[in-house]
Amino acid sequence: MKKYQLFLCLLGLNVSIASAQDKHIDKRVDSLLRLMSLKEKIGQLNQYSGRELTGPVSNRKDELLKDIKAGMVGSMLNVKGVKDTRAIQAVALQSRLKIPLLFSLDVVHGYKTVFPVPLAEAASWNMDAIRQSAHIAAKEAAASGIHWTFAPMVDIARDPRWGRVMEGAGEDPYLGSAIARARILGFQGEKLGGTDALMACVKHFAAYGAAFAGRDYNPVDMSEQMLHEVYLPPFKAAADAGVATFMNSFNTLNGIPATASTYLQRDILKKDWNYKGFVVSDWGSVREMIPWGFAQNLADASEFAITAGSDMDMESGAYIGELENLVKSGKVKPALIDDAVKRILYKKFELGLFDDPYKFSDFKREELVMKDPEHARIARAVATQSIVLLKNEKNLLPLNAGIKKIALIGPLVKAKADLASTWTVYADTANMTNVYDGLQQKLGNKVELSYAKGCELNDTVSTGFNLAVKTAEAADVVLMVLGEAGDMTGEAKSRANIDLPGRQEALFNAVKATGKKVIVVLMAGRPLVFNAIAEKADAIVYAFWLGAEAGNALADVLSGAENPSGKLPLTFPRSLGQIPLFYNHANTGRPVTKPGDIRYKSAYIDAPNSPLYAFGYGLSYTSFEYSALNIAQEVIKKGESLKLSFKSGGDQKRGKSEAEF
Repeated sequence: MKKYQLFLCLLGLNVSIASAQDKHIDKRVDSLLRLMSLKEKIGQLNQYSGRELTGPVSNRKDELLKDIKAGMVGSMLNVKGVKDTRAIQAVALQSRLKIPLLFSLDVVHGYKTVFPVPLAEAASWNMDAIRQSAHIAAKEAAASGIHWTFAPMVDIARDPRWGRVMEGAGEDPYLGSAIARARILGFQGEKLGGTDALMACVKHFAAYGAAFAGRDYNPVDMSEQMLHEVYLPPFKAAADAGVATFMNSFNTLNGIPATASTYLQRDILKKDWNYKGFVVSDWGSVREMIPWGFAQNLADASEFAITAGSDMDMESGAYIGELENLVKSGKVKPALIDDAVKRILYKKFELGLFDDPYKFSDFKREELVMKDPEHARIARAVATQSIVLLKNEKNLLPLNAGIKKIALIGPLVKAKADLASTWTVYADTANMTNVYDGLQQKLGNKVELSYAKGCELNDTVSTGFNLAVKTAEAADVVLMVLGEAGDMTGEAKSRANIDLPGRQEALFNAVKATGKKVIVVLMAGRPLVFNAIAEKADAIVYAFWLGAEAGNALADVLSGAENPSGKLPLTFPRSLGQIPLFYNHANTGRPVTKPGDIRYKSAYIDAPNSPLYAFGYGLSYTSFEYSALNIAQEVIKKGESLKLSFKSGGDQKRGKSEAEF
């Protein structure tokens, strides 16, 4: 009882201290706000990209430096490194009130150390690993002078044609909510202000993942029920986890641009959820209200955005150019400006930038953190846990000791840059370990490796097939590494067809015709359609994009040193016509209960005998034989991970996965 009473006392003391700190920051914010002119307030709402600041002298560079010195900029993005952040912060401190800048960057799946893309990490279903990945990314970025990352993306995605599926956690709101919390705590730590942490920014608010036809920047139209049951839960989880900022989305929601949505930003976020952080627009989204046909000009767009609750304007130049006149004309209330400025200043005080503007820009810390070898070890472990075994006929994997010659075939066997995919901060690919090098290091002289590229990713010819076939014929087993290019997913990377590009499937068929056992490793940032491979390959491993340690992680799994424990967080369609396809769909009143019996049933007439399953959660399309969601909830609550063994034997026709949960 005494221990319990002591715990309550300590808990109350911590709450009291936190409350006192909040009040202290509030007083400092209010004091500073009283000193600010209207122009200086609007300056805090203005964010510019700073790529030109680190380049040669130009008119744009001069203009940016002038605005920063005048206090007309509150935040810069795309500036990194202690040298540059210190230099530009020094310019900001020449302003009248010496308000420091926030430096921000898209640190999505690593800073210097490249981790698996978020969709791949989601396949690990390991919240501790995901949090650790985000922490290391934050530690490296913060050591480089960065305060704020535009991550995590928590958009629910059910259309693999959309390129940004690689940036999220898949199709399930529960899993997406758990991962949102893990990544936010990884980026921010338990409390803002540490020099090994960043402010996180949850995006894109809201429903961006439901863009029509999977095409980026497209409209979204959905019911209130769908919005609240499926697309908002990860954002609510982020708010509950204390995420520092929100970013609104490019899309319209039921006819209104998200940046102008009072319903999303004022009613739901700031009122119902009592959110105290601030909202930043996505790049140019204030200005984009004009081509949307929602605003006639930039003044209208600025009025709509600030009224709706969008606090900071990223790269539109709208607020800095229009808000002063809008306030003076009475169209925008001064209280709206003050509320937005307070939210931004609070975060700057919370980070400790007013006490030490160079707090995050330390040369010695930057050098030490960037050289930490532990980061690569952790990246390898996370990558290993992100690998998914889809098929394993006759226990071909792991590679047994009797195999002496392995033929490595495919356009991605020796790929390096592709392994990082998109949203990487450093373009250095020299330290990326590809599949060939990873296997060579793992197997050493025990196994002879031969190699034939076969074709390029987007080839229209088959000139390399003959060499690939000969290489396969001389080997004991064939390992093919196929997929899409690393830059075929990400922002503005929607695809009308999501099959293997080029002649890769034809290459697979030619190699398989040799009669050799073929293991296929597929790399991509989205689910692909690969029916011939699904049917004919002896083993299939889905690797997504695993980052700098991809080759080592795959070598660990293929050799049997590590177990492929990943589970798909997104359903894989067998045909483009099935999209959108997701495991937790609503029931139909006319389900298909027997394969082939589709008369007046919810089915496709051109595929009456197709199997009623897809790669995914292991659930039948027509009935839930067991609930993967319930399993996921229990696993995440207990902090455990689901393990898949190498044993095959799953009954795919009944909708089971390749191995039992």
